[in-house]
Amino acid sequence: MTFSRWRDTGLRYDFGGHSIFHQRHGDGATALLLIHGFPTASWDFEAIWPTLCTQFDHVLAPDLLGFGYSDKPARHRYSLLEQADLCESLLKNYCVDDVHLIAHDYGVSVAQELLARFEGRGGSGRRLRSITFLNGGLFPEVHRPRPVQRLLRSPLGPLVARGFSERRFGRSFSRVFGPHTQPSPIELHDYFALITTNNGQRVMPRLIRYLDQRREFRDRWVGAMTATQVPMRLIDGISDPVSGAAMATRYTELIPNPDVVLLEGIGHYPHVEAPDRMLKAFTEFHRKRVTAEALPA
Repeated sequence: MTFSRWRDTGLRYDFGGHSIFHQRHGDGATALLLIHGFPTASWDFEAIWPTLCTQFDHVLAPDLLGFGYSDKPARHRYSLLEQADLCESLLKNYCVDDVHLIAHDYGVSVAQELLARFEGRGGSGRRLRSITFLNGGLFPEVHRPRPVQRLLRSPLGPLVARGFSERRFGRSFSRVFGPHTQPSPIELHDYFALITTNNGQRVMPRLIRYLDQRREFRDRWVGAMTATQVPMRLIDGISDPVSGAAMATRYTELIPNPDVVLLEGIGHYPHVEAPDRMLKAFTEFHRKRVTAEALPA
């Protein structure tokens, strides 16, 4: 699907008076929810979308508030907890009872919050059936923000956002990809257009506060991960300078019976850089663990 067709075929959903863009395939009480990262949007999943739509009857991919083609209120106080509320509201709107997650970057924190809520309810209510984590800051102590992220988080953030240019974005963004899986100039242009839609660069200093929220909720989220019986797999591009090999190592240290797939030569965006390899690891996970564990004894 082309960049423009992804935009033109999307749907709209009202969340707290804000218009939320999302892609949707199919219907049903069991769904796969795709949660994107910072600073991009659901478009990240386009390369794997067709295959996922053959594997699942119901697939949802929203642009979170402040991202992509969703509303980007300028003075809003953005929160990972609110983004989790958004996801739950979207699932409720489509009468989803059971959900599988694929989460990347910023989205892994939203997924951690959804897991913590599920565990806090004692596994009752909407059932969380599985989580596939892609590269993201699951453990803030080993997450390595890029220089531009640190600047956005500083008092200079609004000034940095005003000076946000396509050239600077392309140079910084390319550095988180693998050495042989670099985005093309056309892809970089599309990403830049997506981020700056509705003057999106102005809200980036507000969105970047998620880094502080990761530290604030770290123990609750990691506690839920270590206690849960929900099947989880980490698919990690280890050439990622932000959340690559060190993040995968930390995952194996903290998570009981860790399920980790390492992708050599791949950076921060495994679903973009190596969609076939990412899908193979995801499909294997569902076949061997998720489906098997759902069968009665």
